[in-house]
Amino acid sequence: MLNLGGSVIGFSDAASSSASKGESVADTIRVISCFADICAMRHPKEGAATVASTHSSIPVINAGDGGHQHPTQTLTDMLTIRALKGRLSDYTIGLCGDLKFGRTVHSLINALSRYDNVRFVFISPEELRIPDYLIDMLKERGIPYEEVIRLEDTIGKLDLLYMTRVQRERFFNEEDYIRLKDFYILDQAKLELAKKDMLVLHPLPRVNEISVEVDEDPRAVYFKQVQYGVYVRMALILTLLGMAD
Repeated sequence: MLNLGGSVIGFSDAASSSASKGESVADTIRVISCFADICAMRHPKEGAATVASTHSSIPVINAGDGGHQHPTQTLTDMLTIRALKGRLSDYTIGLCGDLKFGRTVHSLINALSRYDNVRFVFISPEELRIPDYLIDMLKERGIPYEEVIRLEDTIGKLDLLYMTRVQRERFFNEEDYIRLKDFYILDQAKLELAKKDMLVLHPLPRVNEISVEVDEDPRAVYFKQVQYGVYVRMALILTLLGMAD
């Protein structure tokens, strides 16, 4: 918004808002609508952005709701793929890591399933496998997919590899998090098994799941994703403000 010449108000922690006093999402967005022209909302509870949108008089951007969806990151991912691969169809994409709680993964699967000849490979431990509702959706649409545990067994056939971190905040048990947090680590040795033109994406932040030695490989494009994210979010804001006008 600042890049577009606008200004920003708001808060990064609900504890500094009236939500800490028990104010509902519906009431909060009604108040925000009196002060702002657009609202970008990240919330820990699934569906919060949908609730806000039904009570808001201004456009609401879902910037991530719990473990559900993250559509603005998906716009970033798709622009990155389109810009660097030249297309959004005809490839095999592997999604690796926390596929159960990873909202960026859920949104990306929903978006890419609309394109032709896209094949999914879900790479995760059993505890973090993709939710059943997404599997059901792929089956209904006749979209090919497979579920595997070892990254090494499948990386060689991928056109895109989307890495994710195991998210500490999604676990109720610290022991489970510690056991799974380093389940996948993409290093240069594993990358040698991949195609020369495969792209490695990551929504960031990363922890240990991509070794820093991979950063210099031309296939590592996750920092380019950040730049594309600036462009696509600016475009989104301009589009929504134009619709509001």
